[in-house]
Amino acid sequence: MGKFVYSMCGMCAVRCPVRVEVEDGRVKWIEGNPHVVGIEGSLCAKGAAAISFEYDSERVQTPLIRDGARGCGKWRTASWDEALNYIAEKLKTVQAQYGKRAVALTDRSGPYTDLTKSFLKAIGSPNYFDHDDTCAKNVNMACQSLFGYGRGETGYDYGGAKHIVLVGRNIFESLQVKEVNNVLNAMEKGAKLTYVDVRATTTAAKADNFYRIRPGTDYAFLLGLIHEIIVKGYYDADFVAKNCSGFDELKQFIDPYTPEWAEMACEIAAAKIRDLAAQLNEAKPKVIFHGGWMFARYYDSFYVSRMLYLLHALLGGVETKGGFIIAKGPGDCGRKGLQSLGKNIPEVEEKIVDAAMKGKSMGTGHLVNCYKAMKTGEPYPIRALICYRHDIMTSMPDPEGQKKYLDHLDLLVTIDVNYSDVAWHSDVILPETTYLERSNIICTQKGLKPQFAIRRQAVAPLYDAKPAWEIFTLLAGKMGVGQYFPYKSIGDMWRVQLEGTGVSLEDFDAKGVVGLCKDALFQEPGNLKFKTPSGKIELVSQNLTKNNFPSFKPYANPKKPAPGHFRLIFGRSPAQTHGQSQNNLYLNEILPVNTLWINSKEAEKIGVQHGDKVKITAPDGMYSGTLAAHVTPFIHPEAVFMLHGFGNDIPLKTRSFGKGVRDSKFETGMVEAIDPVGGGIAYLECFVKVEKA
Repeated sequence: MGKFVYSMCGMCAVRCPVRVEVEDGRVKWIEGNPHVVGIEGSLCAKGAAAISFEYDSERVQTPLIRDGARGCGKWRTASWDEALNYIAEKLKTVQAQYGKRAVALTDRSGPYTDLTKSFLKAIGSPNYFDHDDTCAKNVNMACQSLFGYGRGETGYDYGGAKHIVLVGRNIFESLQVKEVNNVLNAMEKGAKLTYVDVRATTTAAKADNFYRIRPGTDYAFLLGLIHEIIVKGYYDADFVAKNCSGFDELKQFIDPYTPEWAEMACEIAAAKIRDLAAQLNEAKPKVIFHGGWMFARYYDSFYVSRMLYLLHALLGGVETKGGFIIAKGPGDCGRKGLQSLGKNIPEVEEKIVDAAMKGKSMGTGHLVNCYKAMKTGEPYPIRALICYRHDIMTSMPDPEGQKKYLDHLDLLVTIDVNYSDVAWHSDVILPETTYLERSNIICTQKGLKPQFAIRRQAVAPLYDAKPAWEIFTLLAGKMGVGQYFPYKSIGDMWRVQLEGTGVSLEDFDAKGVVGLCKDALFQEPGNLKFKTPSGKIELVSQNLTKNNFPSFKPYANPKKPAPGHFRLIFGRSPAQTHGQSQNNLYLNEILPVNTLWINSKEAEKIGVQHGDKVKITAPDGMYSGTLAAHVTPFIHPEAVFMLHGFGNDIPLKTRSFGKGVRDSKFETGMVEAIDPVGGGIAYLECFVKVEKA
């Protein structure tokens, strides 16, 4: 029996709490944190494969500086001192010529961003970005437009729900362990599950109601459902009258969008839409509509997410058990929150680059706008970019097209554990330690029972890699702003964070987390408060109106594919994480390559049988790839589907090199294709040609 170390998994962006067993300096066992309700020892396949990840010789082992043209794959090894000096001198030159604002940083976002934001603040730039354009930016903006709170400030009480509705949220495959367990527990207690998607997934197999929908028509389905709820009087009139503004406008807008109309648009029978509305009426207010996970999909995904959130308000399921909740933080418990590492750093006077752009989508921090500034120099130039654990070239559309933006940079740096597409195109690669080899700053986890959580280093680094806290501290020193990062250890950072909270480091020893309250916190039913201008749930949003966007967008029928062409859909499996997992020894064995799902009748038209090779060609014909066909009736005829992240072109990752194809390579010319309101990438507006290879 070895020692136990409490940590947080780093095999995907969920960061589940884990307990790591270490013996003789090596990881022997990893399990979900047994003290966390909803986890209680559970771990997914990705989390279990972390041991293989830790002892993988094909990850980045030492700092590397490019030795040749960008993307050529030629590198020279460097010491940390040389690599950091190289980066610092380039950054100083860029800032001297173009201003401090010319440096940008993007990361995966999540609970540890106070470190990266504080570093950027220290060097005087406002240009922080994250991966949200390719994930939940539409969801975040939609949620804010109604409640004033972003997605990260809200949640769901699955345990008390009576009906859970998921539109494109493949919750049992693109999974969070705690969320999955809570949904399954609710279903065991009688909760119904409704799932809407273009194909039948594992989530569809577990659902009480599965509705296969025509791609791009989620909005039509929701309009028909809302029409039925309003016309039949299923909505909670008292809740709406007291807590919402704009209901009369919604009622007028929804009038033409009957279930029969919706059936013509989305191909879900009007009778099923009416039946679902009746089921929801029976279950209200304990109804959950997931607002969206990866909702960077269509040109109207913002409005899809907005209607999902709006349905909570109609059925009175806001701040109630079994419904949609506003996540609580330390202040709601009468406790002091964590101190920011940047609290004593002067505020940056410059505005983030997209704050000055005209005709843009809602909010700021859109990475697409950073790309535009790289290319055009407007409203000012971006000439250096640091990518921390964010493989922008894999996650965003058209990697070849992205190079035309990135090559305007004087410096491109990647900090990551793995080799990635953007690392391969960078000037410098700095190796970060794995999550098992590093400690991170303490984070706050909001919810009905808020808590502080810690990731502690379990084992010593295997290679010449460093944790993020040390990398950014050293780089701050090289940049001449070391006074703002005076830390000699992660413990120094922890002590600054915990100052005044009444929590000590020793409090984390027993469970790895420190709860801030005993009972679940709900706002008083008769006194709900929201962060909107009116203080109410704004069905008609003042912020949308101010920015010249409608609160209720008239429906526009999506484009149909030409014969032999299909709308390209992508997603994930439980055994992979975007482009990170494909080279993992264990996960590669489970899932070595992706396939192309195609509808049986459509496959027959082009002479393709299950297992045949098919050629897939991008809309402009500039890229093509070959995959085995997965012929099935369980996908809509207008769509084809592949798993995201395959098609690795980096020869040092030998297990995944050349296996499968990458969905983003087919999205040619789509770097700036976005939802005009929410700003999320419109990935699924891509049509590919499919033929027998």
